[in-house]
Amino acid sequence: MSSRTLLVEIGCEELPSSSLKSLGTGFHTCVLDGLEQHGLSHKASSWCASPRRLAVIIRELVEQGESSVQESLGPPLAQGKDADGNWTKAASGFAQRLGISPDQLEIIATPKGERLGFRKEIAGTLTRDILRDVVEQALQDLPVAKRMRWGAGRMEFARPIQWTTVLFGDESGFGEIAGTESSNKSYGHRFHAPGAIELKEASTYEKVLRDAFVIADFEQRKGLIQQQAEEEARKLGATVRIDADLLDEVASLVEWPVALAGSFDETFLEVPTEALISAMQKHQKYFPVFSTDGALKAHFITVSNIESRDPSQVIAGNERVIRPRLADTAFFYEQDLKQPLESLLPQLEGVLFQKELGSLRDKTTRLSRLAPKIAAMIDADSVITERAALLCKADLVSQLVLEFGELQGIAGAYYARNDGEDPKVAEAVQQHYWPLQAGSPLPESVESTALALADRLDTLVGIFAIGQVPSGSKDPFALRRAAIAVLRLLIEKELDVDLQVLLQAAADTHKPGLATAGLHHQLQEYMFDRMPALYEKEDIGIEVFRAVKGSGCTSPFEFAARVRAVCEFQEQSSAKALAAANKRVSNILSKAAVDDSVSVDSELFEEAAERALFDSLQALTPQNSESIAAHQYTEALTRLAALKEPVDSFFDQVMVNSDIPALKVNRLSLLKMLQNQFMAIADISELA
Repeated sequence: MSSRTLLVEIGCEELPSSSLKSLGTGFHTCVLDGLEQHGLSHKASSWCASPRRLAVIIRELVEQGESSVQESLGPPLAQGKDADGNWTKAASGFAQRLGISPDQLEIIATPKGERLGFRKEIAGTLTRDILRDVVEQALQDLPVAKRMRWGAGRMEFARPIQWTTVLFGDESGFGEIAGTESSNKSYGHRFHAPGAIELKEASTYEKVLRDAFVIADFEQRKGLIQQQAEEEARKLGATVRIDADLLDEVASLVEWPVALAGSFDETFLEVPTEALISAMQKHQKYFPVFSTDGALKAHFITVSNIESRDPSQVIAGNERVIRPRLADTAFFYEQDLKQPLESLLPQLEGVLFQKELGSLRDKTTRLSRLAPKIAAMIDADSVITERAALLCKADLVSQLVLEFGELQGIAGAYYARNDGEDPKVAEAVQQHYWPLQAGSPLPESVESTALALADRLDTLVGIFAIGQVPSGSKDPFALRRAAIAVLRLLIEKELDVDLQVLLQAAADTHKPGLATAGLHHQLQEYMFDRMPALYEKEDIGIEVFRAVKGSGCTSPFEFAARVRAVCEFQEQSSAKALAAANKRVSNILSKAAVDDSVSVDSELFEEAAERALFDSLQALTPQNSESIAAHQYTEALTRLAALKEPVDSFFDQVMVNSDIPALKVNRLSLLKMLQNQFMAIADISELA
């Protein structure tokens, strides 16, 4: 079947840089979905996006979809003709409804017998006939955060649409789309090639636009920006730091990127590096430059959208703009240094943390009580931790953080060091926010770790206590992220601390009357339910987490160790049979009240299989107890794997529900003994 390349381009006023990438990928998806709904197949496809356009290129799109057969079933064959061989009213009426003569009917075999029917071949959709509708629908379905209307029409989009280009091979002219007449014309760079460009064939789109000073492919443009920025930095004998989000944004602001290196007054380097970087990146979209030893240099890389005949003028303009930005940053920093960090604490009383939980000052008071308790649990310095807890939120009301919110903690650490605080206090003030996101570094010191745990546990307990548990996609206090951070801190820092104890300590610091009673179980369930998120990239089945959770383990560090052990146990040949046996044991014990205090009486054994299982359990119990105490769960489960044969023999040869009460209780107690050995590590029955 013949095919062609399809090009769809929507030309707009400058699209919002913050959402250009999502608009490009979303438009691509919506167009493909529309073609699929019409049964139109194709090969490779790609998307392009620049400040003035969204485009989709689909290669080897069929000119017509495959034909199909429409089958209509009528009355049973026996009711088709009368005794004289004439068509019955049922058959004639059926044919009439289809607009055919009865003689065109055929016999169709069905599961319920032969019936009269008619098969009609339906021609596949012609691609050219539906292109307009597909593009219109794609524009409507595209998730646009804020739509706007322009002119006298009712069309709404992220920005006013100036032109639409639809080219199927070399064919164009598919009617009006989004209030504009579709054509084979596009437009190049606003300044370098402002006139209309006639496209003769869809497949030449990117090349033709490149000749008109537009790099249409978003990813290609990003790569070019990075390459140019690195080259400019090399000329300075330096390196450039390219933040991924900033690179996306810069690529969304230009169509013909030209990287240029500028400089600023070296006196600004006395301001904290992070503040200067924030000023450059946030306000001016500049890339910072560093020397080979990692120190910030008084240079920056900017990306222009024009190829100027006099680049020095463009550089001078950018240097002129950055100067007041850096001056403001320096002023905020100098003003903050004039007063001790601790003096800002009263201002926190005016900053609400949560209506029912009080101000940020109230939160720091709670942290000053909770963090030292956690410090004592993990062998950290309680005095240093308490001091850091008192100061950790003070910089939120500093001028520098009010201007650059991303400097919270970082600014506080600078101010704490300036005030002569212990270096560990300054470190904890900064790092108690760590990890900042999934996969990012954890706090380095135990004091920072204690404060990081306290901060998140205080929030978790408080928000749960007032009943604002996350539901669906609503999580305004980022409790899911806080829960995962607590798990990471305890597991990766190898802190064997009972989560119940931590939650109780956090609850004790909240004001009396807050509904913290009974929260432990609910919060523990919530937090351990987040455990699979830590292993997203690993192929660990949910049944493994259920198995460990079923053991009643309340230490995240132990929980993680048991998850690893159960995963290794699953690989053993005996695992499946033992899991099934444990499932059977659980089912039997669930129907019988077995007192754990009742011991197994070996004198009551009647079958050799009973004694064999008992002896095996007796032999491995002391060793397993030592292994479990040492967190050597894999070793313990490996020993338990040797129980396969005695367990199989027991169920083959022993009637558990004996008619003799004493025998029945003894056998149930033996099964309970078996179950307890596994449950000390995980509920293996969950693996069945």
